[in-house]
Order: sequence, then structure tokens, then C-alpha cells
Amino acid sequence: MKSVWFAGGGTGGHLYPGLAIARALVRARPDVRPHFIGALRGIERDVLPTTEFAHTLLDLHPLYRTRVWNNWRTLRGAVGAWRALSRLGRVERPQIVIGTGGYASGLTMFWAWRHGITVVQHIGDAYPGLTARLSARFTRQAYLGFPEAAATLPVGRCEYVDTGNPIEPPPDIHPDARMARERWGFPPSARVLLVFGGSQGARAINQAVAAWVDAGIPNELCVIWATGKAQYASFSQYDRADVRVVPYLAPIAEAYAASDLALVRAGMMGTSELSAWGIPMILVPLPTAAFDHQTKNAEVIARAGAGVHVPQSALTVERLDTTVRGLLGDASHVRAMADAARARGRPRAAEEIARRISTWL
Repeated sequence: MKSVWFAGGGTGGHLYPGLAIARALVRARPDVRPHFIGALRGIERDVLPTTEFAHTLLDLHPLYRTRVWNNWRTLRGAVGAWRALSRLGRVERPQIVIGTGGYASGLTMFWAWRHGITVVQHIGDAYPGLTARLSARFTRQAYLGFPEAAATLPVGRCEYVDTGNPIEPPPDIHPDARMARERWGFPPSARVLLVFGGSQGARAINQAVAAWVDAGIPNELCVIWATGKAQYASFSQYDRADVRVVPYLAPIAEAYAASDLALVRAGMMGTSELSAWGIPMILVPLPTAAFDHQTKNAEVIARAGAGVHVPQSALTVERLDTTVRGLLGDASHVRAMADAARARGRPRAAEEIARRISTWL
């Protein structure tokens, strides 16, 4: 068996791409044994034990930019993690290390490079994070979720490949939209807006949608609104025949199949899935995201013609109502946006990345 390490986490955007790539790699190469390296304090602590993959969680910390006196924890954790990786490496002997972002990936990729192990990585956002930019100097290949990311990455030994982000692809034959709407209890001819803000929800989006529903949404519009589990109790009273309020969407494909438009954050995975499904987006980036990367994602998608960028500071009931009504009243524009979204979609990204990784094994 060939040992392959996946290093990354902290957030779902850094963990779930790695899981998708690992599964595609195992399907293509049954002789591969993935092993995930993460941090004790990241989302991987809860998710990895539920998967089929072996994993090691280390006491890693980010750089504390505002509370610099806490960086002793970062240094202590890095020293301990380096020793743990060395012990694990003597047993596992990985042939390649794949970084998927976050501070857990940076140290592991650097460890691998120092030990002569091939390093590749997945970079999901239009504006790469600090770890991705630094580690690109010793990475052999980087698989880009947004091709625009290459403009801000160092030129050198790393080959940048536009693969898209690894997602659960739409079925080869898309479900019938009219039937999908009926399953939600909507009229088959209704126009449907999908609203979600990531797994935790987005309070600013939820509050704007609630006020908009109170003020009166367009008559021909129906809404699928995923609030996030923690916020569901605050907005569940808005559930009615034309506004279906749920804590989360699983499987989300049933909502994608029914939807004409989406009001969402600008995270890399959600926007990649919507692109693959050809769903035009109204994008409200999270303003506190690291390096404001969600705004960069939104700007790129808007320039491509696949979405409308609405900064959170501008998300008023009036702006939301005007934007949605304008799109509903311009069918040719919506079709062009859908085409632009599909043109950016990379539904087979996981398989493409796995194929490229296989060439290093």
C-alpha cells in the first residue's frame, strides 16, 4: 500500500476538499492509503472520526496577530508537531503530502519538503491564504479552485493547474426542475430562490431575508431558506407554503435542482457547487473572512457574469428586493448568468486532481 498524507483543516473549506480528493484517489488507486493530518482545535476533530480514514490530530495553533503574546503556544505546538510527524513518518513513510489549507497544512508540507517528500496542494479561493502563498515556494503542483489565484502566487518551481474545487458533482442527467419544486410543495411554474450561509448560517443574510419576507416578497417567488442549525429557532416561524425554512440542507442537491437563483456567502465550496449546477448567485461575502478572501471570490464571479456582488454593508431589504425583482424580470440576463456559472463549473475536479496526484505515485 502507498501512504498518502492529506494535511489541512481548521474550517470545512480546508477539510472537505481533502476528503473529496482522498475518496477520488482511492477509487482510482485502490493501493493508496490516505492518512489525514489536522489540528486538535479544528473542525477535523469532529469530522475525521466519522470518516473511513486514519488520522492524526496535533496540538497546532495559528499565528496570533492581535494577541502576539500567545504565539508561544504556536511555537510550542509546532515543535511538538514536528516531532510527532517525524515519528509517524518513520512508520507510514508517505510518498506524497497533499496540503489543503489552514495552519495544520503549512507545517506538515514544510516537514515533508525538508524530508525530500513530494508536496502538492489544493488552493480553493481566488485570493490564496498566507499558508498557500508561502508553501507554494516548495510545492510541485497546486490545484486551483479559481484560476485567478495564480496571479497572486509566487512564480517558480510550482506548476499551477486550473482544476476547480472538488465538490459532489451534479448528476449526469439533471433532475426535472418542475418535479423538484413540487417536492418542496411549490407550484411547478414558480421561480425559486435558494438561501444559505454555510453550515453555521449567516446571521446578516438571515436577518435581511426575514425583514424582506415581512415586507413582502414577489408573488411569483418561492424561497428555500437554510438558516443554519444554531439560528433555526430564531427564524423557523417564517416557514409557510411559499417560504420553506429548514436548519440545513442534506442532501442539498434537492434544493439545487429546484432553484433558479441563490443568495449565499462567497465561500469556495458553495460557489463551486452553484457554478456546477448553473445557478446564478447573489453573493454577500463574509466581511471578516481571512484576507477578505470571500470578497475576492465574489468579485471574480461577478466579473465573469455568473453573480451579483452585494457587500454585507449594503444588504438592505430595499437592495435585496430590487436585485431579486430585477433578475426575475430579465429572463435573458438570468440565462446568461447561468451559462457563465456553468462555464466556471468544474464538476469533475476531484477526479482530475486525483489523476494528477497518481502520476506522482
